[in-house]
Amino acid sequence: MTDRSPQPLLRPWLGVWRFAWRFRHAAGGAAFPVIVFLIGTITVAAPYFIANNVAALHLETLWDPEVQLDRDFPVINWMVIPYAAFYLLFLATLALTPRDDRGRMELAIGLQALSLATWLCVAIFLVMPAEVDLREQLAAHWEHTPPSDFQRSLFSFIHASDAPWNAWPSLHIVHSYLLVRLMTRWLRRDHWHSWMAKACLILIWSEWSLLCVSVMATKQHYVFDLITGGLVAHAFWLLFRRALRLIDELGATTLAVEARWIDPS
Repeated sequence: MTDRSPQPLLRPWLGVWRFAWRFRHAAGGAAFPVIVFLIGTITVAAPYFIANNVAALHLETLWDPEVQLDRDFPVINWMVIPYAAFYLLFLATLALTPRDDRGRMELAIGLQALSLATWLCVAIFLVMPAEVDLREQLAAHWEHTPPSDFQRSLFSFIHASDAPWNAWPSLHIVHSYLLVRLMTRWLRRDHWHSWMAKACLILIWSEWSLLCVSVMATKQHYVFDLITGGLVAHAFWLLFRRALRLIDELGATTLAVEARWIDPS
C-alpha cells in the first residue's frame, strides 16, 4: 500500500500553486517554468540575501568553524568560473523541465524542497552567524598570480552581491545538489538513449564537482560549510525523492486535485 502521509511539507502545498497551474499550458508550456522562477525569487533568493545583509550589518560571529585546512587550501583563480556558473543551474533546470503535468509538478515540488532547505539554512545563519574571513588571502595570492580580467569581474560580482556571511550549511552546495539530482532524474527517464542527454549529465555533474572545490578555492566558504551543506542537501533529497515517488504512484492530476490546484471534474 502506498504511504501517502509522509513529509507533509513536501507534498503539493494546498492551494499555493493554483494560479500557476491554471496557466501551465500557456506559451507552449513555457509559462509555468517562468512562473516558478518568479516565485523562487521570493521563496529562495530573497530570504538568502535578506539574511546575508542582516548578518553583515547587525550580527557577530557566534561560532567560528574555521580549521587549518581552510587557510592552507590554495586560491585557484579560475575556480571562480564554476562558482559563478552555479546560477546557470537554475536556468538549466527550467529549460529541462518536461512539458507535461508530471514534469511541472516535479518542478513545483522541487521549488518547495529548495524553499524549505533555504529557510532551514537561513535560520541557522541568523541563530549561529559565522563570517568567512578568508578573502584577504585573495589579495595576497593576486600579488604574484593575478586573475584575468574576466575572472576579476566575476570575483567583483560575487563580492559585491554576497557578503562573506551565510556560511554554513553552504546553500551553494544544497541548492546545486538538489537541482542536479532533479535534472538527472529527467535526463535518465526521458532522454536516456540520447547522446546529448549523456553529455549533459557529464556536464552538470562535472560542474557540481568543481563547485564543491570552488567554494574553498575562491575563499567563499570553510570546509565545514561544504560538509554540512552536503549533509543537508542529501537529507532533503531523500525527502524530496519520496515526494517524487508519490507523483509516480498517484499521478499529477490526482495530487493537483487533492492540493486544490484544480477543481475535480
